[in-house]
Amino acid sequence: MPPSVEPPKLCPNLLLAKSSLPRTPDWQGAHHLAGHTATVVASITTLVETLGQHLLEQFGLTKVTNINKIKATARLAAYLHDWGKVNHQFQLVVRNKKKHPQLIRHEVASVLLAWEFREWLEQCPNADFMVALTAAGGHHLKLGGKQGRQTSDLGEIREGSGDTCLYWYVKHPDFRRLLRFGTRALKLPPKIRISFSQKWNIETIKAKRQEVLNALIEWQPNPVFLAVVKALLIAADAIGSASAQVSVSIQKWIQSELKNTLTEADLQKVINARCGEYRQLRKFQVDLKQNSKRVTLAQAGCGTGKTLGAYNWAMRHAIGRKLFFCYPTTGTSTEGFLDYVHNQVESELLHSRSQVDLELACTGEEEENNEGGVNEAAQKLEAFKAWGAKVTVCTVDTVLGLLQCHRRPLYCFPALANAAFVFDEVHCYDNALFGALLRFLEVVKAPILLMSASFLPSQENDIRKAAGEEVAIIQGPQELEELLRYSFHELDQPDWERVKQELNNRGKVLWVCNQVNTAIALYKEAAKKGFHPLLYHSRFRYEDRVKHHRAVVEAFKQDQPILAITTQVAEISLDLSATLLVTQVADPAGLIQRLGRLNRQYCGHPCDALFYPDKNVCFPYKQEELAAGWELIRHFKGKEVNQRQLADWLKQLNITSNPKEHCVWLDGGWKTYAAPLREAGYTVTALLEQDLEKISSLKASELPRYTIPLPANNIKGWPRHKSGYLIAPSNQWSYCPNLGAFECKGGSEL
Repeated sequence: MPPSVEPPKLCPNLLLAKSSLPRTPDWQGAHHLAGHTATVVASITTLVETLGQHLLEQFGLTKVTNINKIKATARLAAYLHDWGKVNHQFQLVVRNKKKHPQLIRHEVASVLLAWEFREWLEQCPNADFMVALTAAGGHHLKLGGKQGRQTSDLGEIREGSGDTCLYWYVKHPDFRRLLRFGTRALKLPPKIRISFSQKWNIETIKAKRQEVLNALIEWQPNPVFLAVVKALLIAADAIGSASAQVSVSIQKWIQSELKNTLTEADLQKVINARCGEYRQLRKFQVDLKQNSKRVTLAQAGCGTGKTLGAYNWAMRHAIGRKLFFCYPTTGTSTEGFLDYVHNQVESELLHSRSQVDLELACTGEEEENNEGGVNEAAQKLEAFKAWGAKVTVCTVDTVLGLLQCHRRPLYCFPALANAAFVFDEVHCYDNALFGALLRFLEVVKAPILLMSASFLPSQENDIRKAAGEEVAIIQGPQELEELLRYSFHELDQPDWERVKQELNNRGKVLWVCNQVNTAIALYKEAAKKGFHPLLYHSRFRYEDRVKHHRAVVEAFKQDQPILAITTQVAEISLDLSATLLVTQVADPAGLIQRLGRLNRQYCGHPCDALFYPDKNVCFPYKQEELAAGWELIRHFKGKEVNQRQLADWLKQLNITSNPKEHCVWLDGGWKTYAAPLREAGYTVTALLEQDLEKISSLKASELPRYTIPLPANNIKGWPRHKSGYLIAPSNQWSYCPNLGAFECKGGSEL
């Protein structure tokens, strides 16, 4: 601990915002605090000015505030966000002279230091000081929450720093430069009257923290205004930090990227590439353009052309905007990207493993988000691609993650602020994800298209209420949805002779199991019978999973017999048309999704669907869900069935949704931390111990090739890789590229 009331001397005598890269004796290239602050202020100014009125309209703020107030408040937040770095512990850290944790995080220190200057800062013209203060405190998503759960503390005082006091460099020439910058750039008063101690002990820190917290408890801001300023600051800080690594003008780059929006010609090119210049769109697809409203529901069965209709919808609603096309999984988003906009329009595929998917899909091989394993710098660079893309195809997490303060959507925020949105496969959303969608509809006043094979009555009511205005519902083409596609058959056990018959007739068989272990066992049995099956499930290394996915999709496109044995990944990840479906009983929604892969490209007559029991009544289905599945099967047993009948049957169940309501971005107030977007799953994303040597030299961005989702029931004591991923021990899990991960003797199975 420094012995005096004065902070320790700095070498070099500079206040730094970041470490020098590379480190050199003269600190050439170091990020000086005043310079970094000025860059972030300039970036956030350009963001607000470029987005302009779009920002107010997109978030329903036209009656609440004006663009000048947003700009002034955002600029003040950017000005304050790194003030806390003027303490001796942070300055030792960036000089690589301190390995211990700091007493308080620097953004919490920013809040406490700015609070001492509040009488001066509150005089910033047209700015809301409290909004700016809390936005600054949350810009690293660590304020008021820990490990996805909220806390009541304004940051924490951490042990093990080796210090009992915090010293402030408020008399340093660089901090005085920072104050003068505020006077010049933000029009703050030229005179500052403040009595300030440069040395705070832990008791002083606690008292100051409680003083601010007491003020925040009584504070009631406009939640949307606050949320928008938070998002602007995080995006501006990200691009401001990147600007030190490039030679281009960041301000010009921001303007150019954000103004790159869709034209009618762009969308027509996508539509023409899919259906040809002379083929007419179906009435359903035309209606999505002509009869839609700002919020539209497209309710249509599998294979009816919803996706093409969505791009026609965009012809009316997305011109002059960007377009985000959101799928529930990485697999579906990759397929949607490759099938529609790849090489057709300036577009990006954006999900946690898109780099792996595109590389494997496009290099001749033809062959989901763990926060702990995320490389933040890589995530920023990936998100910046969306700023300039006209169309971004992504997982729904890339957009709705904004509601729970996830990094990627916050980094993407400038693109989201002038975009239209398509959400596909909405029926797959769990209560947490659907709740986030409702809050998005409530707050974001952009054009939004929701697509599903079937919306429950309770979901339709929730959507209308959230939208707060008339919602259009466009039904799928009646002539397609009433085609008799399926013939239902209930079996006591699998009928291998029927499978053999279909393959001998050059048919295409899709066999869906409820569990990975069951699928592997069936794959081995089918291979012994000489059927040459393909296997696809979720428990592959991600790199191998992409190959298996592509192999199945490509095989169904060929004029050859094929047997694919899969798990639930077939329900939404595979765009294929089988001539025979064999499936274990599942919940009704899952069964309907599986049926969507049967006779998808209508062959002129119904195709057989064979349903048989699942002897393992456990994850992923409860007993009552399987009972409801049997009710569906037996209702249509022995009958020829169309998609409309299935949707109507599901609706009559009168299932009610229970959407999760709390969203940190809107409801957290001064708190800003990342919380889960989806309900807790039954798997964890892990690396295999047997792969550690192989991956030891890989970059963090390359690790997703080797990740595997594994059951979370027996992970106690597993170590973590330096990237944050759990490591599955070799005595519990082994791996084969053809079969995937399998449990060793003694491991418990799901």
